[in-house]
Amino acid sequence: LALLPPFIVIAVNIIGIRLYPGVLHKFKVAPNELALETPYIENNLKFTRFGYDLEKIETIPFDVDTKLSAADIAKNEATIKNIRLWDHAPLLKTYSQLQQIRTYYKFFDVDNDRYLVNGQYSQVMLSPRELSYADLPSKNWINERLIFTHGNGITFGPVSRISKEGLPEFFVKDIPAVSLADIKVTRPAIYFGELSNDYVIVKTKVPEFSYPTATGNINTTYNGKGGVAIDSLLKKALFAAKFKTEKILLSSDITAESRIIYNRNINERVRAIAPFLSFDGDPYMVVDEKGTLKWIIDAYTLSNRLPYSQPLKGGINYMRNSVKAVIDAYDGSLNFYISDPNDVLVKVYSRIFPELFKPLADMPDDLRRHVRYPHQFLQVQAAMFSAYHMTDPKVFYNKENLWEIPALGDKPMEPYYTIMKLPGEKMEEYILLLPFTPSKRDNLAAWLTARCDGLNYGKIMAYTFPRDRLIYGPKQIDARINQDSFISQQLSLWSQRGSEVIRGSLLVIPIEKSLLYVQPLFLAADKAGLPELKRVIVSFDDQVVMEENLELALQQLFGAPNALNAPIAAKGVMVDMKGSPSTLAKEAMGIYERAINLQRQGNWAGYGEEVQRLGVVLQQMAK
Repeated sequence: LALLPPFIVIAVNIIGIRLYPGVLHKFKVAPNELALETPYIENNLKFTRFGYDLEKIETIPFDVDTKLSAADIAKNEATIKNIRLWDHAPLLKTYSQLQQIRTYYKFFDVDNDRYLVNGQYSQVMLSPRELSYADLPSKNWINERLIFTHGNGITFGPVSRISKEGLPEFFVKDIPAVSLADIKVTRPAIYFGELSNDYVIVKTKVPEFSYPTATGNINTTYNGKGGVAIDSLLKKALFAAKFKTEKILLSSDITAESRIIYNRNINERVRAIAPFLSFDGDPYMVVDEKGTLKWIIDAYTLSNRLPYSQPLKGGINYMRNSVKAVIDAYDGSLNFYISDPNDVLVKVYSRIFPELFKPLADMPDDLRRHVRYPHQFLQVQAAMFSAYHMTDPKVFYNKENLWEIPALGDKPMEPYYTIMKLPGEKMEEYILLLPFTPSKRDNLAAWLTARCDGLNYGKIMAYTFPRDRLIYGPKQIDARINQDSFISQQLSLWSQRGSEVIRGSLLVIPIEKSLLYVQPLFLAADKAGLPELKRVIVSFDDQVVMEENLELALQQLFGAPNALNAPIAAKGVMVDMKGSPSTLAKEAMGIYERAINLQRQGNWAGYGEEVQRLGVVLQQMAK
């Protein structure tokens, strides 16, 4: 009898937990699996789509064709001019070598945005020049806390323009800021940033370093409202205890006017104020109409308690980009704007903290024009939408139309910003775009786009391709590029010369009802060398061309020499007859490569023109 209770427990465990579920599944569930699971699948579909805000995605058929012409290219000039050729990683390295100015400045990241530059709606790349305390030439308390207190300005340029040397062009550059466009930076000091240390003390007897010149250093004095006045012995003692240094208490450089600025790292600053929000890992800087610098950080409301919703890693199954945080880079002032007033969680938070949150309509217009749909959020939504675009339980159960995000190598493609005219729209706009392929296949299935401008902000569309024909996907285009004999020969030649060839992001650019693929090529002398944008590969339909720039590549494909206002003559590229020998040699090399490309395509008329042009250049070089 004493053994009976343990025996019953073991028997119940074996029968009730191990045997019965298997028998039930085999004889009842498996023969009728779809019918029995349909109610649960319906709940999973409904709540997952709600949890990641997939219900708002509008699905639109996109009947793609290959009829793109020179006239279409000319008509979509704004889209073409805003195709991003500069990749973030090579551009960051190039900015660091060209615009870092001093070793103690550092470009931490490059951000993508859009501005009205000289009257043209332009996509730009922007990077703040922050102060790197790890790279100060002489590390001591006075240098780190009283003298070197802030970063200085930005580097700012177009996404697609390149110099003759393969380097980026600039709208804003140097210290003090030199503006080559109508974007002005009037207050370049960055006291709050991504690299800022824990505290500095301003308005002391020691002048703050502003920027270096050829004749000496220029100093400045902080004139903002940031930080806390340390005008009493008690405050000095409290901050000395907080930061564990007696220097704050004993320093004779600190006066009654001095202020201590702390919580300067913008990511830590927003988390300290709103720890119940989750913040995006990619803050971006904005230049407002007054020329001051502001940071914008996307914030999310998260939950792991939504029934039936498919969870992410970590258990999160509800996510909304409900808040935009704006931080002034000079004085650290913060504003939280509600970008999704329908989010149930932000409604609760705004009632708990009514003075913390403001409606998005209260955001100044010059900042609101730079609000963008977050890359991280669309990436999460796309991962879910790849399966949850199927709303029929039977189709979902059979995975009949499962999509996936295409990958080049081991790395899945990421959403990218561009300016383009969406199908059916009359004006170009700033959007976030990501393509899909069918599961375990390489052709395109759809492209997902999130709109960023004005009243259309937050609208998401999925443009689906016909399933009865082949639409080349990124991996297939990448394979065609690798198989092109001229391109592979050129890449091998560069590699043999010791140069590092960096292939940039392969972008899918919808134009009219067609798709254009664009990939930049960068060359660097070695891994530490300066990346130069040397070639642009463009693919359309069955054609692949590689040229010195995007304009020439489009001319090869569509024969549109004047479509982009490129420096192209009626019958080809003009030759600079007054150039130096090195310039003429580069010109000759470019003409030779175009001639070989035309020969490979069977364009003998174009090949003959290029050979004649090459002869003219060689004659000039021989003089």
